[in-house]
Amino acid sequence: MELLAVEAARRGMAVLAAEEVSAAEGPAYWYGGPAAGARLAGQLGWALLEPSDDWLAELPQEFTGREVRAATVLDAWTLRRPMFVKPPRDKSFTADVYADGSRLPAGLDPATPVLLSEVVTFAAEYRLFLLDGQIATGSRYAVFGRLDPHPLDRHEPITAEIAEFVDRLVAAAGPALPSAVVVDVGQLLDTYRPGHRWAVVEANMAWFSHAYAADPTRVLDVVMRAAGPRDRVKPADLPFVRH
Repeated sequence: MELLAVEAARRGMAVLAAEEVSAAEGPAYWYGGPAAGARLAGQLGWALLEPSDDWLAELPQEFTGREVRAATVLDAWTLRRPMFVKPPRDKSFTADVYADGSRLPAGLDPATPVLLSEVVTFAAEYRLFLLDGQIATGSRYAVFGRLDPHPLDRHEPITAEIAEFVDRLVAAAGPALPSAVVVDVGQLLDTYRPGHRWAVVEANMAWFSHAYAADPTRVLDVVMRAAGPRDRVKPADLPFVRH
């Protein structure tokens, strides 16, 4: 957040915390949590672009590398085997592998949407900020589940592999995403196949995604499209406006 604030200030933009905002002069943009973003959206006139809750579940297994389905907390409570369970958009509970449905946090609304995913191992995971279907910038963020940020280097062979995978993904499922979005991808280990293969981890709102080691200049470009003035939203992005 600090790096994006520095870049915004360099562009001559005023940077304010949510609790400091009463009114904005000129166009306003948001980078922060969904609750405050939704509360201020009407007041400050921005539109928040969000991928649909079931986007990952609707992808062909060619891109997910595992079984993923959209469900509710009520469905998750019936699980009798380990499953990776996460809220599709917000952070209402911790995304994790749960041994069974009884291990989910107490007090959840049974109607809360969740994604249920087969348990797999990602050797490395990368956060990609996409703008109009192209990678604007990106960063490795984890190795075998442990935080390990590293910027994407266009000269590294792995960057070309990621770009080729994203090109295929966008060609197949790009219209089902907003024009400014974050997609996390990873190297999926497979006991029965040598090497690794690429798979989608998840899609996220650009305005609520950690940049890790990505270029903050390009991250801000994506964030400003994903959470900017409502009257500037492209027609194709209107279905992805939640507030």
